[in-house]
Amino acid sequence: MADDLYDEFGNYIGPALEDSEEEDDEQHQHHGFVDEEGIDGDGVGHHEVDAMEEDVEPGDGGMAVVLHEDKKYYPSAEEIYGPEVETLVMEEDAQPLEVPIVAPIKVKKFETLEAEPLHTHYSNEFLATLMANPELVRNVAIVGHLHHGKTTIMDMFVEQTHELKKLTAAQEAAGKQLRFTDTRLDEQARAMSIKMMPMSLVMEGQSGKSFLLNLLDCPGHVNFNDEVTAAMRLADGLLLVVDAAEGIMVVTERAVQQALQEGLSITLMISKVDRLITELKLPPADAYHKLRHTIEEVNNLIAVCCGGEVPPERLLDPVRGNVAFCAAASGWSFTLQSFARLYADISGAGFDPRELAKRLWGDLYFHREDRVFRRTPQRAGGTTERSFVQFILEPLFKMYSTVIGEHPKTVEAMLAGLGVFLRTAMYNLDTKPLLKQVCSSVLGNCSGVVDMLVEHVPPSRKATAAKVAAHYSGPPDAPAVSFMSACNPRGPLVVAVAKLFPRQDCSRFDALGRIMSGTLRPGDQVKVLGEAYTPEDEEDSAVATVGNVWVYQARYRVPVARATAGNLVLIEGVDATITRTATLVADAYDEPVHIFRPLQFQTRSTVKIAAEPLNPSELPKMVEGLRKVSKSYPMCSTRVEESGEHTIFGTGEVYLDCLMKDLRELYAEVEVKVADPVVAFCETVVESSSLKCFAETPNKRNKITMIAEPLDKGLAEDIEAGNVRLEMGRKQLTEWFQSRYEWDLLAVRGLWAFGPDAQGPNVLLDDSLAAETDKGLLNAVRDSIIQGFQWGAREGPLCDEPIRNVKFKILDATIAPEPIHRGGGQVIPTARRVCYSAFLMATPRLMEPVYYVEIQTPADCIAAIYNVLAKRRGHVTADVPKPGTPIFIVKAYLPVIESFGFETDLRYHTQGQAFCQSVFDHWQVVPGDPLDKSIVLRPLEPAPIQALAREFMVKTRRRKGMSDDVSINKFFDDPMLLELAKQDADLAMIF
Repeated sequence: MADDLYDEFGNYIGPALEDSEEEDDEQHQHHGFVDEEGIDGDGVGHHEVDAMEEDVEPGDGGMAVVLHEDKKYYPSAEEIYGPEVETLVMEEDAQPLEVPIVAPIKVKKFETLEAEPLHTHYSNEFLATLMANPELVRNVAIVGHLHHGKTTIMDMFVEQTHELKKLTAAQEAAGKQLRFTDTRLDEQARAMSIKMMPMSLVMEGQSGKSFLLNLLDCPGHVNFNDEVTAAMRLADGLLLVVDAAEGIMVVTERAVQQALQEGLSITLMISKVDRLITELKLPPADAYHKLRHTIEEVNNLIAVCCGGEVPPERLLDPVRGNVAFCAAASGWSFTLQSFARLYADISGAGFDPRELAKRLWGDLYFHREDRVFRRTPQRAGGTTERSFVQFILEPLFKMYSTVIGEHPKTVEAMLAGLGVFLRTAMYNLDTKPLLKQVCSSVLGNCSGVVDMLVEHVPPSRKATAAKVAAHYSGPPDAPAVSFMSACNPRGPLVVAVAKLFPRQDCSRFDALGRIMSGTLRPGDQVKVLGEAYTPEDEEDSAVATVGNVWVYQARYRVPVARATAGNLVLIEGVDATITRTATLVADAYDEPVHIFRPLQFQTRSTVKIAAEPLNPSELPKMVEGLRKVSKSYPMCSTRVEESGEHTIFGTGEVYLDCLMKDLRELYAEVEVKVADPVVAFCETVVESSSLKCFAETPNKRNKITMIAEPLDKGLAEDIEAGNVRLEMGRKQLTEWFQSRYEWDLLAVRGLWAFGPDAQGPNVLLDDSLAAETDKGLLNAVRDSIIQGFQWGAREGPLCDEPIRNVKFKILDATIAPEPIHRGGGQVIPTARRVCYSAFLMATPRLMEPVYYVEIQTPADCIAAIYNVLAKRRGHVTADVPKPGTPIFIVKAYLPVIESFGFETDLRYHTQGQAFCQSVFDHWQVVPGDPLDKSIVLRPLEPAPIQALAREFMVKTRRRKGMSDDVSINKFFDDPMLLELAKQDADLAMIF
């Protein structure tokens, strides 16, 4: 039946039809399958259908079938972009449409750079030739007080070596100085240098011989002393710039002191001599006495730093040629030797200019009739002026008065008499540009200053040996030392890195270093040794590949193919593991190499602020930004408190202001909230411990007994300055302590450590007796006890601030004989705890930092300054007039915690006439007992003087998330508490 042929769904289920096989054969043939006769020996059909041609590709064995997922519809990324281009494939598009897949490189506009190197009066090949001869290289740091003219002097050098016509014309039209080495925009806005800036210039002496001067322009603000320290580490000599009107100021004093400690030669440049003419309007004779007084001031300062007398080789004297005079804004400078040569050239006489130069300073007078110099003035109708006044100052004053007050024709006639002829258009310039043209044309270039630096600053080859002896931490007989001392370009590569400079995108840093030995080339493999590296502990080291090597020219860079020993170079690609300083060594060098010691700063970072990002999710960005800030600012340090806040330490308000600007705009690029600035305190003791304090380890197998007492006065400062080191030999150490502080031999032998670091201001002594203590077992746990002592000295018990000026003495120790019972986990916390208990029983006190403040003011504002200082717990130590000026210098001490807003307050009360500079000077004990619980601190009320220590401690503990009071149960063991209770009971019975 028909119903049996189909199922219930209508599908055919009957017997096979006759035509079905023919249809199947047709379908097989249609899809390319043929009978056996149509297939060759390889099993591949001879007849292909057009529809299958795109699915097959020729293979090794013939034609193969390609599956759909294996088809190649588009070319690969490698075929489009090339084999060395990194490509990223996102399986899921999770990126917003407004965010580009490949972010463009951000070029941050934070400094003024030249698009291409400027044209110089010498070729780069000639510069590279001079670099190869270290005898012709001088490394000089230009240092001085704020606004004493250092950057302007650099401008004078740059203008004489570069073609700056367009640049200087634009600056003069805007009425601004060039300030070529102030590359940062905020430096130009503040009119103040913030960063040390190197510049290498080829300059000629008076003989026409060329020298390479690596000049380091340093900031003059006292807050940026870390930049000066980095510059002095790289330099061999100092060009000390002193304003002719202001004389020696606080930064000048510190620069001289630091240069003498570093062993640098000092040359003096008295700048802004034109202020004596145009501002103070001194007559030439008085101007001479003013200049002479300034030189005597500097010599007296050197004498004080050297112990009472100036060494003959360090005496500053214009006759010796190590004193120069200049007015950089007017484009002139000279030494006595260069001025004498000018007279010889103008007069055409055949005298020796060096002999004339010897007679142009001091109490020497020229007798015109006899044509001789004598020490007695000529009375009868002749001049009574000294030779310096007659031959130098009077022509200089006449030149100024003629240009400023006379008709241009008179100026033209005066210049014609000197053999100088300017273009007619020059005489129509304004007074300042005309004065600059006249002075620079008459007095010539800076060849006199170049001769002074060449003669009195040692060449790089000679000075490298002194650098190695002073700062290399390794043994003096090491193989690398001989190569470095000889400044050998064929020796092993050793580079001392002292400063990091950010790239234009602020993502990486370039390292400024001095090549001590060997030759540096781009592509060299070097080992980067950090500040914590030692041959025994190589953790702080890494291998890096040197990228480019440049000679730094402030606003542009000159790439070099090789740089030899004795030169300062900028190195790319080695900054990843460098924080502040580092030592680079050739990777292939197998001998053990030590590092150059980290920088020793004169001042301290005593001001701190707490920062957090406005958006909490951006905390990682801020932390990464803080790491980069620490690379850019050598004295910046950061710390994470127990409360989680990030604390940033700096030297002052201006320093932190610049630092936070860089953090927000350059390195983190996030908005950061900042708390009010506070101060870093220290903890100390003023008496010896009232009883022997002891602590037992948790396993009750070890017991350490200790007391604390104040350190000898001045010893902490000596330790921090590096005057005494544990690395000194035992004999030398004993002699030093016996002669300086009258320590006995046993005390010196028991000296274990300084803390909290290698040069910390606390001492750990082993004062135990061999009859009572097993010295062998005690020495077995010596390292653990030292670690506990340094841990405790780093974070004191009062408010987690460092301990200072404390001597800890180990009186007794019971140590377990089994090594398993005296491990570091048992001994280290116990040593820290006994240090705390001994500290708390020795009348603890807080110490606060104190600024030395130097204020320039007219006489009628001194009373107002006294009042402002009195309100802030400051006191004046001296107020002295500055000779030859209407200015008074007020010197005072001011607690740092009272200094916030002081400068604004000072200017308000003096109508802007007073100007101050503040720098850390010393630590002093805060009045009051920080542990006096009877003191009640009332909110919104200033605490009385005797409650300050309590207030500072409580507020510091609250800010760090700690309880208000120090809990003695945290640091005292139960047996110790019982001993204290017993002593209290005994005292009660006595009284």
